[in-house]
Amino acid sequence: MKTKAFNFIAALFFLVLNVTAFSQKTAALNSLLDKNSEFVFPQTPDKISKALNVKTVFYEDANGEKYAKWPMKTGLELYCGLEKDNTVNEMFFATADNKSLVVEGLPFGLVLNKSTLQDSKNKFSKYHAKTQKLGADSEFPGGSKLVFKKGKHYATLFFDSKNLLKSLGLTTALIDPAAN
Repeated sequence: MKTKAFNFIAALFFLVLNVTAFSQKTAALNSLLDKNSEFVFPQTPDKISKALNVKTVFYEDANGEKYAKWPMKTGLELYCGLEKDNTVNEMFFATADNKSLVVEGLPFGLVLNKSTLQDSKNKFSKYHAKTQKLGADSEFPGGSKLVFKKGKHYATLFFDSKNLLKSLGLTTALIDPAAN
């Protein structure tokens, strides 16, 4: 009898663990997006912090460049470089430590760890999206990068070797690949 009870409790525990580990999260970005689900630039760190209800974490790199990030309870992390006047004209979306959680509610209706390369190529083909394979030295070796311009934004989508969206970058100008 004790064995059956233990097996039941263990099975229930692992079921709850699986549900929380693979549950889908929503990014809660609505107030930062326009009616076309596009991120609005320029922004300020205060406005983003207030909209997300997350404290802004400010930091600098070795060159003294200023950055800000917003780690959210959903596992999504937004981060950006700051202009000299602390305005935000770019935004990057990824999961903390590249976790496998599915996060929806991103710009353009994208979903981290669910949107595929092929679906994205089809969805953004009218914007002349260009695909590039990622090398072994990239963050997602064997994956792909999809770049397109929609409206005033350049979007860069990074996919892993399984062709699942892992990261999204929105900028008002293309970033030189040589930049870190």
